[in-house]
Amino acid sequence: MKAIEIRNKYLDFFKRHGHAVIPSAPLIPENDPSVLFTTAGMQPLVPYLLGEKHPEGTRLTDFQKCLRTNDIDEVGDNRHLTYFEMLGNWSLGDYFKKESIEWSFELLTKHLNIPVERLAVTVFKGNDIVPADIESAKLWMAQGIPEERIAFLGEDDNWWPNMELTGPCGPDTEIFYWRSDEEIPANFDTENENWVEIWNNVFMQYMHNPDGTFTPLKNKNVDTGMGVERVTAILEGQTDNYKSSIWKDIIAKIEEVSGKKYDDEKYTKFMRIIADHIRAVVIILGDDAKIMPSNKDQGYILRRLIRRTIRYAKQIDIAIDSDWEQELAKLVIDEYKTYYKELERNKEFILDALKNEKTKFNRTLEKGLREFEKITKNIQTNSIDKDTAFKLYDTYGFPIELTEELAKEQGLTVDMEGFKAKFEEHQAKSRAGSEQKFKGGLASTGEIETKYHTATHLLNAALKKVLGEHVHQRGSNITAERMRFDFTQDEKMTDEQKKQTEDLVNEYIKMAIPVERLEMPKEEAVKIGAECQFIERYPDIVTVYKIGDVSLEICGGPHVSNTSELGTFKIKKEESSSAGVRRIKAILS
Repeated sequence: MKAIEIRNKYLDFFKRHGHAVIPSAPLIPENDPSVLFTTAGMQPLVPYLLGEKHPEGTRLTDFQKCLRTNDIDEVGDNRHLTYFEMLGNWSLGDYFKKESIEWSFELLTKHLNIPVERLAVTVFKGNDIVPADIESAKLWMAQGIPEERIAFLGEDDNWWPNMELTGPCGPDTEIFYWRSDEEIPANFDTENENWVEIWNNVFMQYMHNPDGTFTPLKNKNVDTGMGVERVTAILEGQTDNYKSSIWKDIIAKIEEVSGKKYDDEKYTKFMRIIADHIRAVVIILGDDAKIMPSNKDQGYILRRLIRRTIRYAKQIDIAIDSDWEQELAKLVIDEYKTYYKELERNKEFILDALKNEKTKFNRTLEKGLREFEKITKNIQTNSIDKDTAFKLYDTYGFPIELTEELAKEQGLTVDMEGFKAKFEEHQAKSRAGSEQKFKGGLASTGEIETKYHTATHLLNAALKKVLGEHVHQRGSNITAERMRFDFTQDEKMTDEQKKQTEDLVNEYIKMAIPVERLEMPKEEAVKIGAECQFIERYPDIVTVYKIGDVSLEICGGPHVSNTSELGTFKIKKEESSSAGVRRIKAILS
């Protein structure tokens, strides 16, 4: 069963059960500092999981484009992906465990035709604070899952997001599929790798309070997720994700331009990396935020993915001067443009950015080769030390395999153990940074963040007054310490313009203007002049925030009720963000 069929069956099923189908949120999150990219289906819905009313109701379903960066170096096996799609259904204070479990089971067994004997589940085993989720276990048994196929696991496996984090949380139940042709064991052993997770149902029924206590939530939510790529592989009888129909054309093109075969173990890993990364790169570049390769934030990840793609293309003898990356990118665009229309709209931008970065990186690799020649010319031993090997990897993009190969040609060895230790240290730092970026999503919607979010509306309005109507928001990032606002503008702002903008925002604050929340059809919002960053991203019914005569914007919240709550606004820095986009960093005090 192909991915398009799975998507359609999933959305149609939940639509029949009263769920509104909402569009995928952008890959580059708006007003969410917790993560560089949208990493899970729940992330764009955080305000509504916290109690804000969703314009489409209390039952929602979608497929969400997601990208995770903490496992980039793990890509190359048969399961890790950088970019993926997550199918989800959501209950916002509506149905709970019974319906969620019954519908999950019905969809999997009746509509996707997965035999019940190939299914097993995990539930929360409880601890000193929260009791075991016996209710979910009984509901699964009522569906036909035998007791020996139900495993009770602890908070590391079956609690979301993390028991140490404050905010809404709860136990989850995960559904596993037996993917092997071997005889299915009677008992569910969670350590057996043939059991793979395919679905996660999170039951948000508790509030973790700052004092460490857990109290029941008044409105209980359901948050679910099922990965399109993994389920597609399973339903097509593949244990290797990259052998599913999703990857067929991309892998075939890589084989064509390299003259190598995917099934040749010498090249399998390299082809997986190229296929995964080129897809992720196209989706990132296709976002209307128009992120460019750079050395910070999303641009750094984008650059890293492109350069890894090129490095591994070299490893399988792809002619780098050819247009191989263009051909692969066009395949990805054609595959996904039906769902993500921005890919077709931004096609030229995607292809140009790819080509330009390839040119830049080729120059870097040439410098690396010259650096290698210097190293080997002046080396005092017969071995390349760990620091040099890592510098070649980190600065010049040399995969360690290339360094080993070049060293061998010179009769040298490489301190592989030392390199691995340094590489693992690098990974640990990257993961720590990622964990810092993604605190669970629900951790960044407090009082001060709400104030900053509202302040972006006032800043946008003030910039239009000072600089002109050409100003449009191109992104924002909010933490408890500051706000960051990107906007269309070619020239650097003068000190006078910054002062005017700052004074105007503070004037709006002192005016004590009520912040009104309106709901209306998207077309009506556009008709009355409501501004939004990218109208295509929003559902048919939208939320519009009106701040007197100052601001009218389509937005998902959260917001204060009156501008007088914001305090004093101060611009700390104004700088370039990318071509034609400036960035303001500001604080409230």
